[in-house]
Amino acid sequence: MSHQRIAPNVSETSNQLAEALAALRTELELPAGYPAEALRDAEAAVSGHTLPVQDLTDVPFITIDPASSTDLDQALFIDRSGDGYRVLYAISDVPSFVPPGGALDAETRHRGQTYYAPDGRIPLHPEIISEHAGSLLAGQTCGAFVWDFELDAEAEFRTVSVGRASVRSRAKLDYKGVQAEIDSGAADPVLQLLKEVGLKRVELERQRGGASLNMPEQEIVQLPDGEGYRIVAAPSLPVEDWNAQISLMTGMAAAQLMLDGKVGILRTMPAPDERSLLHFKRQTGALGKPWTEGTSYGEYLRSLDAKDPRQLAILHSAGLLFRGAGYTPFDGEVPDSVMQSAIGAPYAHTTAPLRRLVDRFVLVICEALSNGTEIPAWARDALPSLPEIMASSDQLAAKMEHLALDTVEAALLVNHIGQEFDAVVISGSKPAKNNGNGNGNSHNGNNGNGNGNGAQHGPYGVVQIAEPAVTARCDGEMESGTKVRVKLLHADIATRQITFELLP
Repeated sequence: MSHQRIAPNVSETSNQLAEALAALRTELELPAGYPAEALRDAEAAVSGHTLPVQDLTDVPFITIDPASSTDLDQALFIDRSGDGYRVLYAISDVPSFVPPGGALDAETRHRGQTYYAPDGRIPLHPEIISEHAGSLLAGQTCGAFVWDFELDAEAEFRTVSVGRASVRSRAKLDYKGVQAEIDSGAADPVLQLLKEVGLKRVELERQRGGASLNMPEQEIVQLPDGEGYRIVAAPSLPVEDWNAQISLMTGMAAAQLMLDGKVGILRTMPAPDERSLLHFKRQTGALGKPWTEGTSYGEYLRSLDAKDPRQLAILHSAGLLFRGAGYTPFDGEVPDSVMQSAIGAPYAHTTAPLRRLVDRFVLVICEALSNGTEIPAWARDALPSLPEIMASSDQLAAKMEHLALDTVEAALLVNHIGQEFDAVVISGSKPAKNNGNGNGNSHNGNNGNGNGNGAQHGPYGVVQIAEPAVTARCDGEMESGTKVRVKLLHADIATRQITFELLP
């Protein structure tokens, strides 16, 4: 995709965009700089940090992340072991940098997670931890929770343990580079085994009825000259799925450890209800890619091609089935509902402690359970409070991402009012209704009208144009999955509103 520059008045529009994004932080009351006391806690923790006694620095770990990432939570090593595999998965030892009950601990609980805004991320932990001492940077000796898996020939785990150790990553790799190496056949043995194990884990996911929703990702990218942004929409690479399978495997192992120990916190999600599934099946038939009897939900989703307009519309509809996720703490008694239905197994967040609060507690609990030691009281006592903290931060992160994307999309289109575009209908027409909030484009499915006066409006749907990659409301009668021609009526950076009209 070419860079979509904001023209003709680049400077003026860029200034408006910068002001709108800055205002968004104020509007959502996003955390700002770290309090002085919390920073002092972080600095003291780093200066007085002690590495774990167990030394695994001879293991040639690697990290695989987006190229720009510096907060590296996970490092990986895979080798053959008999007829199966041995997987070592190192997760940053964040708990060793956060004194329980201190100012830093309180601030991380206030934040809940790292917020990724287009004008800069708002980290869960101070950068001295998240991008330096606690990050598994290449060549740096770090503390880590190392998950040790023995897998059989089908990549199902035979044994699993987790313990603290000192590790040192050998290389910081990025997804595009790794995919190119694997495709060329010149990849390091660890990367070749990542593909081998990843594909087998995908098959296990299929067998247990798990489902991965491989939506094309929309990423807000700042232009190299600093004057504006563009939105890149692209399907994920296969290596991202293979790498994610290792993380999913670790989360499943963590869940099982905690269930066996009858203490911990799970990431749970109910299965879609029958009414929603029936509606979705009808949509798949209407869009020419029916979900046939005997095909699992996960199998069906993996068969969809996001480059096909109708199948892209199905993927958007499928996202509505992935609802109701939450956090389920327990201590002394296993909860009635333990499944994460999209994964098809019990699951816990445990592989991203630099960026997500709950993982810090799960890691400590799992390490104690794995080694038969006492769970620290601070971790156990926090369990009842974590669901509310995480739910609140998840909602805030989702709102920020949606509104930031709406803002950038409006900036990309503000100088193109009156122009026509080819588009794909993502969501078919909704009936006329009174819509008085006038706020938002398309990402939450409740699109604004562009004037906020509460007037009655005719039917409308949601369309996606390719260049620039923008999804927004469109007035008119339309059918999901069809290709249409639309005209841009309205785009406003400050209010984040975009409206198209359907052309005959």
